[in-house]
Amino acid sequence: MAILPFTQPRYLLPLFLGFFQGALLLFFALFVTFDEPSAQAEDANLVAYQIYSTFPFFQDIQVMLVVGLGLLLTFLPRYGLSALTHNFLLLNFSMQWALVLQGLIHHFHHGQVHLDLHKLLISEFAAVTVLISVGAILGRSSPCQLLAVATCEVPAYLASEWVIVNCLGVLDVGGTITIHVFSCYFGLGVSKALFWAGQKPLHPKETPTPRSDLMSLVGMLILWVFWPSFVAVLCQPGDSQHRAILNTLLAMSAGAITTVVASSLLERDGKLSPSHLQNGSLAGGVAIGAVANMAMPPVAALALGSLSAVTCVLGFRFLTPLLGRKLALQDQCGIHNLHGLPGILGAAASAVAILVAPKDTSRSYVSQLSPSGGNASEVVGEQQGDGGVSRQALCQAAGLAVAIGASLVAGLLTGATLRLPCLARPPERLCFDDSLYFKFQDQDESLGAGSTTEEGALALKEHV
Repeated sequence: MAILPFTQPRYLLPLFLGFFQGALLLFFALFVTFDEPSAQAEDANLVAYQIYSTFPFFQDIQVMLVVGLGLLLTFLPRYGLSALTHNFLLLNFSMQWALVLQGLIHHFHHGQVHLDLHKLLISEFAAVTVLISVGAILGRSSPCQLLAVATCEVPAYLASEWVIVNCLGVLDVGGTITIHVFSCYFGLGVSKALFWAGQKPLHPKETPTPRSDLMSLVGMLILWVFWPSFVAVLCQPGDSQHRAILNTLLAMSAGAITTVVASSLLERDGKLSPSHLQNGSLAGGVAIGAVANMAMPPVAALALGSLSAVTCVLGFRFLTPLLGRKLALQDQCGIHNLHGLPGILGAAASAVAILVAPKDTSRSYVSQLSPSGGNASEVVGEQQGDGGVSRQALCQAAGLAVAIGASLVAGLLTGATLRLPCLARPPERLCFDDSLYFKFQDQDESLGAGSTTEEGALALKEHV
């Protein structure tokens, strides 16, 4: 008896994940080790200081990604369990995959890769790009397709981030350009290539309910609380990190208030849109990342947060429907409005901040730690002198162009790969439904003991 196309991942998913984890175990057994314990007290104290100063931020980021982002994606009423689970699966898969790639490319010395908390943190940043990108195709893609996205995006991100930070010397401590902009346009490229035939009509199970919007709003609140840790974790401890935390809090606070104002004004009856609150309140955190550790007045952070929130809300209200009509672009979670537009705004703000800052202040920016864990001063140190500040501002713009261009090309190629039948794209009728991937008691009771796989799938079709 023939098997329906969407029943194929029954063995494909566990086989793929089992092979991946087995290969990772072999790689770790052969090549990965911890740093040797230091015999000198000074070095041991330095290691202890680095752990105690970094791990609290690392824990905050874990809560953001596992709980906050997972709940933010539960706005689809019948897809909440899948959204949370797939988000958790992709985080772990992408982080381990990034550890392997980073170890082979950057940290493979004398036949070994030395593992520490900082390398794990950098790998988690790579995983963030995947979690953002899949928001464009949430609910209309299978777990196998999502894992394929992660497999392709992590190396593309690492290559793009290396070019932007190490070759161009872009200053982006909070990942506005390297993470948010890249992941946004990668996801849009995947969506365009995957749904090339045109924009999908509104699915009957796609409309949020008050309960699903409430869960998503709780996720937004968790992200809002912990976002300063995400921005400041890689800043140099001291004044730079302190300034990054303050600027992020100011930007996000202003963004939250401005979101309420903009959403209320755009609605005829003055009511608030849950989708505006869930996304606009976070837009300030996206935009501030590129300038968070720069010595700018507090009013600049407030202004950038407010402007990014207005941009996000206007994007949901006008730009998303326009792109859907003109370009047949599918953006399920509105990642273009939350990550793309504020990310571009933040990149522009970083160039302006460098240009308008005093020369001695703007030159000191190059010593700030970058999201890659490297030091940008080696790249842009030669730019000091006449015209150096202007060249650094141009580098910021060039980094933005590289992030958009590279992510779009890589996303389109990845999206074309996702059209392969073996990746088991779910049929339109069964999209946005947990029943396709999870076993429920009422579903089992509706099937007889001798039901075949095909009969179960047909019964599921009738059930939904």
